[in-house]
Amino acid sequence: MDASSLRGWTEELEARNLSPKACRSRDSRGRVSPEPACAVRTAFQRDRDRIIHSKAFRRLKHKTQVFIIPEGDHYRTRLTHTLEVAQIARTVSRALRLNEDLTEAIALGHDLGHTPFGHTGEQALAEVHPGGFEHNEQSLRVVEVLEGEEGGLNLTWEVRDGIRKHTGLDLPETLEGQVVALADRIAYINHDIDDAIRGGVLTLGQLPQECLSVLGQEHRQRIDTMVTDVIKASFGKPRIQMTARVRRAVENLRNFMFEKVYLASEAKREESKARHVVQSLYRYHVENVRILPPEYLKRMDDFGVHQTVCDYIAGMTDRYAVAVFQKLFVPRGFRVFEDP
Repeated sequence: MDASSLRGWTEELEARNLSPKACRSRDSRGRVSPEPACAVRTAFQRDRDRIIHSKAFRRLKHKTQVFIIPEGDHYRTRLTHTLEVAQIARTVSRALRLNEDLTEAIALGHDLGHTPFGHTGEQALAEVHPGGFEHNEQSLRVVEVLEGEEGGLNLTWEVRDGIRKHTGLDLPETLEGQVVALADRIAYINHDIDDAIRGGVLTLGQLPQECLSVLGQEHRQRIDTMVTDVIKASFGKPRIQMTARVRRAVENLRNFMFEKVYLASEAKREESKARHVVQSLYRYHVENVRILPPEYLKRMDDFGVHQTVCDYIAGMTDRYAVAVFQKLFVPRGFRVFEDP
């Protein structure tokens, strides 16, 4: 087969095999800046590749999921969370005959704008940045403005819509985006339980039995129950959903996690320090904006001091934020060189 016809062949497969409710790549609303189509990849495959090759994606490996700078190799980071979301979302999309490439692109990009120290950093920035801060909006800003050599990755409308609406009250326009929004919740509830038990924050016996009786006693059982329920409840329907019974169990389990782990637990003991680091860095750089890296200084005229500093702080990894804080605020010993 001629390489130049590969994209067209894939688009024909989509036309024949995907559900009538799926979003086909040839029907995309397109990009902000029109560009020639790739000979090999569909528009959504191209978006997925651009996200994976971005610097923001690579930085996710050193950003907090729940445990701040965990001392252990098996705790989730924002990157491993993203990969788990993508895998769950692809499983659901394949079963519903939706567009897996679109689903994967949204999933891989949904947390690109997350701050250092997870939701603690997000809340800290929201308190000091004029207009507030939300990681989904920042994820959209990353792909539209901050990444790419000429500003933005120029992704398709459908991927950008799914990234922005993966959390919050507004449903994504595509079913693929809705799949990612639910997969995000399925992933973090389950892997955060796993990490909390590993870290000694919870025991299996503390988990609410009324939830486990519906969802399953083991990690893999709970994921299987949720994923299977989404597939069955959404098949042929105009939106992605769970059955009422499973949805109630998931919401109760999520509320339990907020009470026991997310808001008050050993996992949060360093939260106040992380908040202090983020807010101190933000305020210092607003007052000393000229020390920003050159690529950020170039954006100052277009976006102003506060937004430029916000972009810089939000893009930091946990360890980079700590290193910059130490450099700026922690005194170093004075070295005296004496003759031998």
